Amino acid sequence: MNVTRICIVRHGETDWNLERRLQGQLNTNLNAAGRVQAKATAQGLEQHGFVAIYSSDLRRTLQTATVLAQRLGLEVCPEAGLRERHYGVFQGRTAAELARDYPDAHARFLNRDLDYDFDHGESLRNFAARVSETIERIASHHAGETVLLVTHGGVLDIVYRRITGRALSGPRDFAVPNAALNWIELGPEGWHLLAWADRSHLERTLEQAVE
Repeated sequence: MNVTRICIVRHGETDWNLERRLQGQLNTNLNAAGRVQAKATAQGLEQHGFVAIYSSDLRRTLQTATVLAQRLGLEVCPEAGLRERHYGVFQGRTAAELARDYPDAHARFLNRDLDYDFDHGESLRNFAARVSETIERIASHHAGETVLLVTHGGVLDIVYRRITGRALSGPRDFAVPNAALNWIELGPEGWHLLAWADRSHLERTLEQAVE
């Protein structure tokens, strides 16, 4: 009864996702595809008995969470601890721009330097600590219940590494799709992975659109 079941959803697609531009803690909007993804996700989550929805307080996540909350009959609880990593001077730039303008710093970023903070941004080490603390705090408030978190790709990266024992400094060899369902449990025995990157609800929506 002390185990908290959590579904973690990355926000729907934005134009900056398509451009592979670092959004960080800048505010961007869902694009048309992202709005469709949010609606499909809401439909896919109706039967799970969530007691609460927590969302990063950035615009793209709140837009996604609002669609889910309306369908599930819940209020969105904004949570700054679920924000994306702060990328400092890298925010709003593409990889090509960074390689050109900040070659040394870009190399540290690609090598996943744990202590590089993008000139007053957030180091990977501090980001990981912030994500873990936030999720554990939410879980402790909802022991024995099921909750929904709407957040960002970087947050999910930290969660997956925490559960699977992958090093923060290692390359990402797993998927973190927009609007996919990622299920975990937190309890006295620690963090456990139930399902990852489930896109079946999105695939059904695409199939229905074709029909």
